[in-house]
Amino acid sequence: MTAHASVLPSGAFAAEVETLYRDGIVGMKGAFSRSWVDDMREDMMTAFWSAIQRPGGAIGRGPRRWYVETHPEDFRGFVDLITHPFVRGMAEAVCGPEYHIVEIGFDTPFQGAKNQPWHRDFPSPAETYDGHRITSLAFNLTGVDVTPDMGPFEIAPGTQWQDGRTWKHEMFPPVEIWPDFASKGVRKFPQMGDISCRSALTIHRGTAHASPISRPVLVLGVDAPGAGHAALHDMMVTQAFYDALPEDMRGHLVCRVVEALVPIVQKHDIEGLVMGTE
Repeated sequence: MTAHASVLPSGAFAAEVETLYRDGIVGMKGAFSRSWVDDMREDMMTAFWSAIQRPGGAIGRGPRRWYVETHPEDFRGFVDLITHPFVRGMAEAVCGPEYHIVEIGFDTPFQGAKNQPWHRDFPSPAETYDGHRITSLAFNLTGVDVTPDMGPFEIAPGTQWQDGRTWKHEMFPPVEIWPDFASKGVRKFPQMGDISCRSALTIHRGTAHASPISRPVLVLGVDAPGAGHAALHDMMVTQAFYDALPEDMRGHLVCRVVEALVPIVQKHDIEGLVMGTE
């Protein structure tokens, strides 16, 4: 099933949006330098070792796999990321000129992580399962060159349009239809500097991780106005950081401006991922 042609933009990023609407994911090779990614990976792992020591800091997404939501200021490259032409272009083309940046964090599996159940990251809204319109995006950047033993991300293209209202939590399809997703499944092997843009409603999973090298991947969440995912997060920045942002980007951040940053206690705990499948 394809998206209604009326929702697809013309002009810049039209081809990328068409791919996104067809497959549920699209990517750009070499968006950032490897040295930039080295800094990003260092910042992710620094944030991980801090978060894992406090309650609610690192949320389990299966055995030996965690998700950590972070402050924009934890990443030296945050402004580079949100002003990158691919990020800005896709966010505006899909979510509109008043798009909202609602989340930044990262997922990291370590050696021993298991296959996750097939899932989507939140229930599908009527605009998507009925209207065939994508109202939120997840941008992902790998911190390492992904190899087959690193538990690569696996996605079932085209499944972003499935209804899912009868599934557990409207996110977890029943085991009986997992073979349908496995038959479509494509494992992704991005390299440092690549960036992907996907609908978090496209059915996907992390796979078993045998490598002694962890595979941290950055997540930037973007909403169309009214999509409502900001309620699942608590982005905050200091006044000095906010004032230093490019003026045209400040309005895109859904955040609190605070005198001092405090540790994030995560609100979006995907209970069905706590246990691995195999």
